[in-house]
Amino acid sequence: MTTYKIALIGGTGPQGKGLAYRFAKAGHAIIIGSRSSERAHQAAIDIASRVGDAAQVSGADNATAAESADVVLLAVPYDGHAVLVESLRAQLAGKVVISCVNPLGFDKRGPYGLDLADGSAAEEVQRIVPDAKLAGAFHHLSAVNLWSETELLDHEDVLVCGDDDEAKTVAINLTRAITGRDGIDAGALRLARQLEPLTAVLISINKRYKVRSGIRIAGLEHE
Repeated sequence: MTTYKIALIGGTGPQGKGLAYRFAKAGHAIIIGSRSSERAHQAAIDIASRVGDAAQVSGADNATAAESADVVLLAVPYDGHAVLVESLRAQLAGKVVISCVNPLGFDKRGPYGLDLADGSAAEEVQRIVPDAKLAGAFHHLSAVNLWSETELLDHEDVLVCGDDDEAKTVAINLTRAITGRDGIDAGALRLARQLEPLTAVLISINKRYKVRSGIRIAGLEHE
């Protein structure tokens, strides 16, 4: 199995922390990134304590984390997203970057996808850092499920979109740490415009049925 040095930008948040936990369990080296290096270090301690002695987990400010990693995952709220990506332009250039960002709004009728000038958060990253090797993935995984003691989330699939073959391959391979099988190549990066707001549908289902729903694609031969 190929292992990576992965920076989780937004790794102190529920989704980022859960992804970091899963990747660390699978033997990847993890750097938690945050605006506060102190918060990043504490999250790293929390994750390492769950994974055990073999864990390779550290914390740093966002720029340091992104600079020192092979792969950078963006798992941050959409509010302030463009400013954050712009601040990391030099660190993200030329690297595999995976966007997990879901641009959502909430009102009295429930969650909904935001209309973005670039079409999606992933495409916004590509505009700001055109030489980043970009993929979109891990949008629909429950943060609670990721942080749970369940060995594998083998009832779910991870959909991966992107225009860069290397970035998609990395994201597809990383999915094995979470579901036990490859992610599904869902197509071009522009399909992030459909994948990101689909999370709003899952949140609505969760609220109505009191569950933590996920995505599973029928008709494929899953390994």
